[in-house]
Amino acid sequence: MSTSPARTMVTRKSAREVAAMRVAGRIVAEVLERLGRELRPGITTAQLDAVAEELIRGVGAAPSFKGYRGFPASICVSVDDEVVHGIPGPRRLREGQVVSIDAGAIWEGYHGDGARTFALGEVAGPAHRLIETTRAALRAGIAAARPGNRIGDISAAVEDVARAGGFGIVRQYVGHGIGQRMHEEPQVPNFRQDGKGMELQPGLCLAIEPMLTLGSHEVEVRPDGWTVVTRDGLPAAHFEETIVVTENGPEVLTRC
Repeated sequence: MSTSPARTMVTRKSAREVAAMRVAGRIVAEVLERLGRELRPGITTAQLDAVAEELIRGVGAAPSFKGYRGFPASICVSVDDEVVHGIPGPRRLREGQVVSIDAGAIWEGYHGDGARTFALGEVAGPAHRLIETTRAALRAGIAAARPGNRIGDISAAVEDVARAGGFGIVRQYVGHGIGQRMHEEPQVPNFRQDGKGMELQPGLCLAIEPMLTLGSHEVEVRPDGWTVVTRDGLPAAHFEETIVVTENGPEVLTRC
């Protein structure tokens, strides 16, 4: 989930804190893997949400999203032109749709946050390329999260991949710090800004999450107050991993 970080100090996590976040991240990864297998034409987004909540609570964790600022579900499911924060409900998924799923879990007071975009069956070539480019942009951003680099190096790496593919980069929603709160400082934009931002140091935990579009980068929020959509109605894709900066480079925490 991507919103403005809480105004808290940037913190570097201890080995104990990272260990808790590693568990939370693994739970998120397992949820996303399971939901990827559950995806099929005819399933409702509410059914996916129910599977996710059962998995999260079944291992003794809590959903990060449910109740967060009033959000009513345990995952976000965003379809086609929906970028992020889609609310699960009775809608049935169809062959050929682009489906983004965002999940979060809390373990011993620490959060993990991750997202994947799936092609439901066969999708049009440009949409397939959008998904693969967004995934590649995430990998590039993670690779740049090394000690001595700066937040701006992550942003530049994501932007370079997106621009090379010719895709729009959503600007209103960005990555973020993460820990005892789901959204902490610093913000992690997916595009270059003036200045390079703070230096990356071991123990810094970040949720890096490119959101790319097939057309314009401009987005708006639907009347439900949550669902972010592209203004031109073209598809979007969203990938996210929670990482910790280590002395040897980035470690992805949202992996099984």
